[in-house]
Amino acid sequence: MSEAVSRRSALRLAVAAGVALGAAACAPAVPPGAATGPGARPHAAPPAPAAAEPGSAARIETLVQRLTLDEKTALLHGAADPAPLGQAGYVPGVRRLGIPPLRLADGPAGVRVARRATALPAPVMLASAFDPALARAYGRLLGREGRALGQDVLLAPMVNLIRTPYAGRNFETFSEDPRLTADLAGETVRGIQDEGLIAAVKHFALHHQEQGRDTVDAIVSEQTLYETELRGFEAAVAAGAGAVAAASHKVNGVHAGESRPLLEELLRGRWGFDGWVLSGPGAVHGTVAAVRAGLDMEMPGGTHFGAPLRQAVHGGAVQEEALDLAVHRILTTMDRFGLLTARPPARPPRDARAGARLARTVATAGAVLLRNEHGTLPLAGAAARSLAVIGPTGQVPFVGGGGSAHVVPDGAEAPLTAIRRRAGKGATVRHALGEDLYGRPLPAGLLTPDTGLDGRGVGAGQVWRHEAAFRLAAADEWTLLVHYTGKRPVVRLDGQDLFPVRPGAAEHQEGGLLGSAPDGMAVRRRTLALTAGVHRLSVTAEGGDRGQRFRLRHITGATRAADLAEAVRTAQAARSVVLFAYADSTEGRDRTSLALPGGQEKLIEAVAAANPRTTVVLNTPSATTMPWLSRTGAVLQMYYPGQEGAAATADLLFGDVDPGGRLTQTFPADERRTPTGEDPLRYPGVGGRQEYAEGVHTGHRWYDARHVAPLFPFGHGLSYTTWQYDKLTVRPERGGLRAEFTVRNTGRRKGTEVAQVYVGPSPALRLDQPVRALAGYRRLTLAPGEARRVTVDIDARALSSWDAEQHAWVLGTGRREVFAGRSSGDLPLRSKVVVGSG
Repeated sequence: MSEAVSRRSALRLAVAAGVALGAAACAPAVPPGAATGPGARPHAAPPAPAAAEPGSAARIETLVQRLTLDEKTALLHGAADPAPLGQAGYVPGVRRLGIPPLRLADGPAGVRVARRATALPAPVMLASAFDPALARAYGRLLGREGRALGQDVLLAPMVNLIRTPYAGRNFETFSEDPRLTADLAGETVRGIQDEGLIAAVKHFALHHQEQGRDTVDAIVSEQTLYETELRGFEAAVAAGAGAVAAASHKVNGVHAGESRPLLEELLRGRWGFDGWVLSGPGAVHGTVAAVRAGLDMEMPGGTHFGAPLRQAVHGGAVQEEALDLAVHRILTTMDRFGLLTARPPARPPRDARAGARLARTVATAGAVLLRNEHGTLPLAGAAARSLAVIGPTGQVPFVGGGGSAHVVPDGAEAPLTAIRRRAGKGATVRHALGEDLYGRPLPAGLLTPDTGLDGRGVGAGQVWRHEAAFRLAAADEWTLLVHYTGKRPVVRLDGQDLFPVRPGAAEHQEGGLLGSAPDGMAVRRRTLALTAGVHRLSVTAEGGDRGQRFRLRHITGATRAADLAEAVRTAQAARSVVLFAYADSTEGRDRTSLALPGGQEKLIEAVAAANPRTTVVLNTPSATTMPWLSRTGAVLQMYYPGQEGAAATADLLFGDVDPGGRLTQTFPADERRTPTGEDPLRYPGVGGRQEYAEGVHTGHRWYDARHVAPLFPFGHGLSYTTWQYDKLTVRPERGGLRAEFTVRNTGRRKGTEVAQVYVGPSPALRLDQPVRALAGYRRLTLAPGEARRVTVDIDARALSSWDAEQHAWVLGTGRREVFAGRSSGDLPLRSKVVVGSG
């Protein structure tokens, strides 16, 4: 069963990737004379003048001077790849001058191309390990695989803060906390670029939601911007990021890609960034303003930086020197990575086994045990020999989210298979679906006239149509699903188009789970309340150039009840239950609720009532509300765990490893009580305007400031052992503070802990300050009874605030309080120390 599931999962992911990547065909053609093809390199190009050695500024200047206007603009925007690898973007080179083409791939959780790559756990899961060294290894794998798969630039990492739990891409980024985000952003960039791949950190800046992502105007104060969102980008630039991708929306009234204060004054002026700035799809809104602001490259096409840019130069609206500067920045970065040498660095082979090992390591390191009552976990003894695995994602692996993070892995095992293998031959492991994701065939004889709709083939160039009626004896809620391999069939019910084309990115981006069936067919679904009586159904399917297959399926109240009843019976027959719950998420749309979708809450309630030794495994992108929490034995947060998620989950459930992850975002008890939940001006915005009125109180800082009790605080995570903290001392050290305290493993098992240090406000500053801010942390693993003295240095930045009048960081002097403990809500140690001005 394992191999079959693995092959089907890979096929499903491959088909979904193909649908999403198809939009690249809209890119403009390569201009004459440009270098093309995956192997196009400057081997046959005339050598540069002898006086201009490779790597010198003079050589780059000479190249720029020799370029024609058409060649310059061709380097400043994307084009159609003559030998596409399924990547996000392509920039043709200039063969006659030895400038090779550039290929740019999405890649926050793995290299997103048509070929197979390692599907790593989502970045939010990486972040949950609180381990910058692991982030460096994660980045190195991305860099190595990106190079191996023919790419030159990776559009990663995403370092925007998690501001609202509804944001559709929260799983792609790290944390709500600026300090943790900065640490991980810098190390991920270093890792990517260690392997010779250019990292393009994104989305600069304030990309915190998908709703209105191209149009919303984010209104933010200078202090809020510097103390929260900018920390991750500043760290990425300090780590040497070769490129920065601009956000699509407005910041303080100006589109981010046209904002001179952001791109020139801050990024290049204050931080000294010397790489290039590129756009994402739809992020360029004008030609002249973008060039003047310092945007260097439009991707993936040339709507504004193609012919319109050449016209602007000819008309005098843009000076050619501005293009020279943009090209110079691009070529300088390419040269820095060895791409302009006569013999560029050889591409390494892809090491799939090394990728799988790291994926499993990250998934186990970042898993967060949210709840564990009455020794529910780890599974052992009789509890491990009689198991019920319930939920669709127990049988269909949930590898990753949709959109830019979608990766085609070598394979992905089902958790059910991994659990059966780990439980051993003497164990009984049963499975119940619990919640149907992909529907059942329509009952035979339902339609009049009847026809087969569960495997219909349509030949190339043909159109198939069918109209029928069916009668319902009673009102019921139906979900109709269409599975298809080509152009989406048009399905109408009572004259209503059930699956219309969706606006914007939502049409092309689908979730990592619900968007395709296990056999690779694309899936769309629609839920409706149907009345008793007659309903009319029509289906029109086109075969297109290659022909296609499709099927129409359904889920009803009766089938849901049957699935629920089967799950309860299965739970009752077992000693322990592992129930897999999911929430799908993707680029292009935000979540509409923090509750688990479908009938999952009812499923958990019913199963936990039947068997209180129920562990809920959450494959969710971000915070989730849990009205069912108190009825469960344990809850394990696995996010989107990548291709090795099944094995990692089994490792954790059976106690082969200690769950060492900690929450990088606060889980609210009530979705209305969040930093952005009380005011639509904060999220999603009103009339296209969004205000960052929470100020510096982002994430856990807001809960502390407002005295709101969360469901689980930032930094929370349980262990299979117990911990004790004592003997905190704090003293001035190297312009900051040094905190020292003892952490002891007081249990009977080896365990992993994340010790966290927070600092309180300065009495000397008349600026808004957090009640407590994360100042540092240490991840450590201790044997039973082992104690370790932990040292955390608190640097001057952690003790400073941004003064908008001085446009500078100012040190918060005076008597400061320092806290240490297991989470932002569990800080048993505190000490006061005077911070001096010297």
